[in-house]
Amino acid sequence: MSTAAPIREVAAVFTRLGLTAFGGPAAHIAAMNDELVVRRGWLSGAEFADLVGAANLIPGPNSTELAIHLGYRRAGWVGLLVAGTCFIVPAVLLVWAIAWSYVAWGARLEMQAMLQGMQPAVLAVVVQAIWRLKGSLVRTRLGQLLAAIAFGGMLLGVSELVLIVGALLVALAVAVADRPTDADPGRLSLLLAPVAPAPSPLALSSAAVAVAGGTASTMSGTAIFLSFAKIGSVLFGSGYVLLTFLRGEFVTRLGLLSEAQLLDAIAVGQVTPGPVFSAATFVGFLLGGHTGAAAATLGIFLPAFVAVAVTAPLVSHLRESPVLSRALDAVNAVTLALMTGVVLLMARGLVLSPWSLAILGVASLLLLRTRLSALWVLSGGALAGLARLLLAGSVLTP
Repeated sequence: MSTAAPIREVAAVFTRLGLTAFGGPAAHIAAMNDELVVRRGWLSGAEFADLVGAANLIPGPNSTELAIHLGYRRAGWVGLLVAGTCFIVPAVLLVWAIAWSYVAWGARLEMQAMLQGMQPAVLAVVVQAIWRLKGSLVRTRLGQLLAAIAFGGMLLGVSELVLIVGALLVALAVAVADRPTDADPGRLSLLLAPVAPAPSPLALSSAAVAVAGGTASTMSGTAIFLSFAKIGSVLFGSGYVLLTFLRGEFVTRLGLLSEAQLLDAIAVGQVTPGPVFSAATFVGFLLGGHTGAAAATLGIFLPAFVAVAVTAPLVSHLRESPVLSRALDAVNAVTLALMTGVVLLMARGLVLSPWSLAILGVASLLLLRTRLSALWVLSGGALAGLARLLLAGSVLTP
């Protein structure tokens, strides 16, 4: 096979996945496994699992980094660039178009009604992710301790970046001190010992959502790029963790977005195919138009390409490192605590409405008790919002 043949194959496969992979990171990883391990035989199941583990050990969007790893495995450095770009671009272009429509038509009554219906459904999607991830991410006593500290720190207004970096440094120090080469290898084993899954501490308060409308204040393209590059360089986990960092940066610190606009961005990232991180394109457009969308997209995804380029030749060593694996366990627990804190803070700041509460409750029940995808739940929330408008007897604008 010529050198160009695998490149064309990589481009075709990941373009198709970028256009059809709905459902978030877990669904993306499952689709890649089915397509590339089962159907095409690019690599074995064990090799695929190693790449998933390597993607989890570096900051950035997991499923996108897995796509980049797979492209590198199939076609070298060019494959790395092609796979990541082809997986990202379809979603980015679609989100970009939706962001333009949002700014142009978001003030229409029916559009506002649909967005109101989707916003509590977005909170339900994040609650579902927290519930299902709690057993796999909060795995050690050290993780529990750091998660509790991070949760309290976030409620007190401590920066998410400070909490993540602090947790990583503490976890690395504890893991290094507890290596078997120490004179007393068991002295920290209590902190690092696995724990049985415990009930989720999440207690979501009753809330509803204010109407979204208008655009955010503007930023320069350079400032937008730097903000998103910072987030992309330190964010571990799925696209839902992005909500935590976007809120801290653009709602709390800079005051450039409203809670409702942030929920709209996450909803758009969820209902479109490809990486949920494409929500950054939506936020970038609100902050700085087309220049902002381009800057945010480049900023959020560039660190993933760099991280994979650096670590791809070292996958086996990363996977086998007990120090890194233990540190990652603690960081994952902290990210889950930050997600929980964000949901509580956003819910507390929203206006109470029986209709929104009903959407939140029904959406949560459907997500936790059925196999219905988030795409359908969010679409149902939009229809429920529109139905509320019609039942209220409002006249739709022409």
